[in-house]
Amino acid sequence: MSTESFTRVPAQQNASAAPIPLDGHVAEVLDKANRRSQTYGVAVHDEPDYSSPSRGHMSSVMDENRFLFQHAAPIMETLYGQIANTHSMVLLTSAQGMVLHSLGDNDFLEKANQVALVPGMDWSEKTKGTNAIGTALSEEEAITVHGSQHYMSANQSLTCSCSPIFDPHGQVIGALDVTGDHRSYHQHTLALVRMSAQLIENHMFADSFPKAVRLHFHSRPEFLGTLVEGIAVFSPDGRFISANRSAQFQLGLSYHALKAHTFSSLFNLPMSALFELFSGSASTPRQLGMHNGVSVWCRTEIKPAGPWAPPSLAPVQRDGSASPTSAPQPLRTAAPAAESRCKPHLSSLQYLDTGDAQISSVIQKLRRIVDRDIPVMILGETGTGKDLLAQAIHNDSARARQPFVAVNCASIPESLIEAELFGYEEGAFTGARKKGSVGKIVQAHGGTLFLDEIGDMPKHLQARLLRVLQERKVSPLGASKEIEVDVTVICATHKNIKDMIARGDFREDLYYRLNGLVVRLPALRERTDFEVVVKKVLKSLCDSGQQIDISPEVMTLLSSYHWPGNLRQLHNLLRTAVVMVDEHGSIDADHLPDDFLEELRIGDAAPIAIEASVIHTATTANGKSDDDANDSARLQDVTLNAMAQMLRTHKGNVSAAAKALGVSRNTIYRKKNLLPPDLLN
Repeated sequence: MSTESFTRVPAQQNASAAPIPLDGHVAEVLDKANRRSQTYGVAVHDEPDYSSPSRGHMSSVMDENRFLFQHAAPIMETLYGQIANTHSMVLLTSAQGMVLHSLGDNDFLEKANQVALVPGMDWSEKTKGTNAIGTALSEEEAITVHGSQHYMSANQSLTCSCSPIFDPHGQVIGALDVTGDHRSYHQHTLALVRMSAQLIENHMFADSFPKAVRLHFHSRPEFLGTLVEGIAVFSPDGRFISANRSAQFQLGLSYHALKAHTFSSLFNLPMSALFELFSGSASTPRQLGMHNGVSVWCRTEIKPAGPWAPPSLAPVQRDGSASPTSAPQPLRTAAPAAESRCKPHLSSLQYLDTGDAQISSVIQKLRRIVDRDIPVMILGETGTGKDLLAQAIHNDSARARQPFVAVNCASIPESLIEAELFGYEEGAFTGARKKGSVGKIVQAHGGTLFLDEIGDMPKHLQARLLRVLQERKVSPLGASKEIEVDVTVICATHKNIKDMIARGDFREDLYYRLNGLVVRLPALRERTDFEVVVKKVLKSLCDSGQQIDISPEVMTLLSSYHWPGNLRQLHNLLRTAVVMVDEHGSIDADHLPDDFLEELRIGDAAPIAIEASVIHTATTANGKSDDDANDSARLQDVTLNAMAQMLRTHKGNVSAAAKALGVSRNTIYRKKNLLPPDLLN
């Protein structure tokens, strides 16, 4: 069958969806996609599939793609701002083609719903035939599919431009797409999508490899710090780890070809010479010659271990040399750990002590037990910074030069937790790595093992973990011998472990092995140092030389919000705002997400609503009239009693209680602090 038979306009298509001129390569890509579509059994005149995945499956997919979503969401907002009012929408998909998130013009959303172009829908070639999302993922290259070039006639009123997104290890992690009415086609849309996808990749790069050496380079110094700069990552001993697309282009080698290289073979210079070259000033670009003879301008960068941890805490090995499993300091000679702990301004715990009395009390307790081999259990709501505190404890200990290994027990599928923690030998199970894996516990040998969300650890693995902690030995899956390990254990959870013990969901003996010292981190809304925290988070998000402030109006808005996502939510919100602001600007209300502002507006109006709503709820339940209720109790008492009743009914679920009362969660959170504890029992 000829190429023409695949790329011509079907007889029944909308005549206005005329094809755009194709170059030879694009025509070949579309022809291959159409052949695959036929093989998959997709019919040209199939109706769109509106069947949505189960809530559990969608939640699982979102969890798997959390890293992608967090870095893509701010870029999507910016991209949508550039295409707004063009009858278009921006979509983010998984590597399999499932739509994860979308932003669109209201006048186009109805059409999108008609073709099932909504979150949860599968737009791979296997279900939709040739289309920009599915074909870009299959071919691993950016492409525009316009009008009649779509395989299914139902989609031929669309024009779609899509680029795959590659993770920091060179694997396709998802796709970014702009879809619109075919009549709004613009030839520059694909370039805009390509640039946005590369920006997402660079942002993921910036938050990956915190313990490695990053080299930023370009042949022209003015392009350093821009979208087109090359970024290559090396271990402290010079082993190649990863490179972004621009770096691959400048080096003239693919990601897989680069894996056979080292820093020395690519830049004709030993790693020690690079450290020496930048020992004077990290911000001043230096010239290096690449293996292909091209001269480039470079700068190095070491990223802090946490979203607002001080960069001065980069650990090194005991002999003072850099370690592949720890964050080196190539820009200066690293001081011994003991010396660092004698300098309060280098203390990671002190850095987190920002003036709140509750935080200060926690830090004082932790300082007393550092290096005493006492396990620590950190309690607190999701997003309160339990991981930051764990890293701080490690950084202030004698183990600071050794690995800090974090395991999120809630994010690893139950079937894989055992292998991730304890490791496995070659051939231990189907799908395992060919050479086996040492496991997280062995990786943490000599250092600190951080078990986040320990309350989500499966019951059958709790006994194995207890044995490891007691005997200091690990037996990998399929292994015939045990491995001795020396680790300090820190764990964290947002759950009530004692309640879990009472229900039989958590081993009591493991709990008492883990809770040498229990500390609780307050929620962000309960802290008195809010403005200090905001400024520290903002400073950590600004690039070198960037000066961004927060207007008094916005600081007032932020202070009045209840922050259910705590520090993590604040970090994500400010990260988006920083992208929206000029290099030396100030964050105003216009730079904040619409959903955040909407929730604040609802929260401000809600006290009146809740007073009316809860009185009606309470008096209806008691069989009294509104007048009787007002005679028998003050308005505030009635409000609080009704709220407490709903919270008890819904077992503390704030969202469910708010929905039942017809008010926002913001109102519940604000008034919840006024409730006496006995009202909630």
